[in-house]
Amino acid sequence: MDGGVRVSWIKCGPLVSLFVVLLALWFRSPQDADLDERLDAVLSSLLRAERKVGISDVNRPKVAIGFGGCVDLLVDGVSLLNEIGLTPAEEPYHHNYLENEVQLAQSFAYFFAPGAAAERFMINDTLFSELVDASRDLPGNRWAIGGNAPVMAGRMATEGCDVLLAGSFSPDFTDVLSQHIIVAGNVVEEQDIHLILEYPSGAKWGKYTSHRANRYIVHSDDHNPYLASLEDFAQNLMHFKPDLLVVGGLQMMDNFPFQSGEREALLSRLADVLSTSSSQTGVHFEMASFVEERIMEDLLRYVIPHSDSLGMNEQELPNLLSLLKGSTITVLSDPNPRVATVLDQMREVYRILNRRHRDASADGVGVKPLTRLHVHTLAFQAMIVTRGSRWKNTMSATAKASLTANRHVCGSDDIDPSKARLIMDESFSVSRREGSQRIPLQEERPVSCWDEDDYEICVAPVLVCTEVYQTAGGGDNISAAGLVLQI
Repeated sequence: MDGGVRVSWIKCGPLVSLFVVLLALWFRSPQDADLDERLDAVLSSLLRAERKVGISDVNRPKVAIGFGGCVDLLVDGVSLLNEIGLTPAEEPYHHNYLENEVQLAQSFAYFFAPGAAAERFMINDTLFSELVDASRDLPGNRWAIGGNAPVMAGRMATEGCDVLLAGSFSPDFTDVLSQHIIVAGNVVEEQDIHLILEYPSGAKWGKYTSHRANRYIVHSDDHNPYLASLEDFAQNLMHFKPDLLVVGGLQMMDNFPFQSGEREALLSRLADVLSTSSSQTGVHFEMASFVEERIMEDLLRYVIPHSDSLGMNEQELPNLLSLLKGSTITVLSDPNPRVATVLDQMREVYRILNRRHRDASADGVGVKPLTRLHVHTLAFQAMIVTRGSRWKNTMSATAKASLTANRHVCGSDDIDPSKARLIMDESFSVSRREGSQRIPLQEERPVSCWDEDDYEICVAPVLVCTEVYQTAGGGDNISAAGLVLQI
């Protein structure tokens, strides 16, 4: 009898499941249905905005990108730390670089709880090798092409560009690159490994709980800091004649043990290459996690003055602004800032850098004005573009950047609204100044654009992925996708 009942239940299983689903839909709250409709409408509108601009297969834009590259080994961060028996730190603490397990635990806790992205150099080769060995055996680990330049190159090739990539790569590395990517640089036998400790929102490590999905990167890279491919890259630029030159990966120099004057000499040579590029070539500098004040000052001297476009996240923006205003580096900022706060910071960076340009020009020094600033956050994308500058299609580019954020983090070109949510407010203030205009988020026109002074501002909501596949490389993919439609 019991067996018969069990068989009947198995036969009825699909019918019961269907009944449960129908019951859930029947009792589904109107509010949930409204949210679904809103997400669908925002997605459709963003896709329309993205499709307004196409890229010709005949006249593919040409982009030159440096520097360096690595192989990323992606693992669940908490699982790795548990695997090596690392006890959660009693108190979080910021370290510029890592020497031992205690510092790793303190530094990871410092960024893990707020869910802020971070990248640190580990001078202890033995400890780093132990971490890599443990990661190789960890279930669910993944290998991927890493480094700002190769990741941006891959995205731009996918989106329709021909790319010149500067870096020293192994044959196995170059074999998996797109056919639209040409490499300038030396061949190395073994590629550097960077460990990507990923974690989802709500992950727990001891008494710490992450407030958003992100990653903590640790490396012991002693090749990429030297920009070994710079001379080959410079020679190839003359023949390649790019429409856009992109610089990234310079965070590898942060807290690296160079000899005295060595880093300054490398950056000075890079400045020469940037300053002698064609006036028809736009130059974009992609920021990263810098914690050493001296290298930030070097970037302000050697790289940023020769760049007319900057890309960064919500941590890097206040970091740069703080230094521009004569203060110290801001290591950790609000990981979920309001739109008004970000826009005010962007305006100030734009104003200060262009004032420096005017002062330098008056003294006869060749410095480029900043004409494009792109900040990518979890909740939204924001761009400032000077009217009449080389950068075009700002509205569509902001929409594409927003869509790329979801595509990359979810690991799918097709965006599924059931795996996304809007966390941007239903309306936002354009500034923190009292009496500032508020702009509602309109489902049919989700990208809000308006003019101020000599520039246009565009803001687009992000359909935040709720089933995270990968956060590492998100900023590089987002920035690259936005640039593609503007060159």
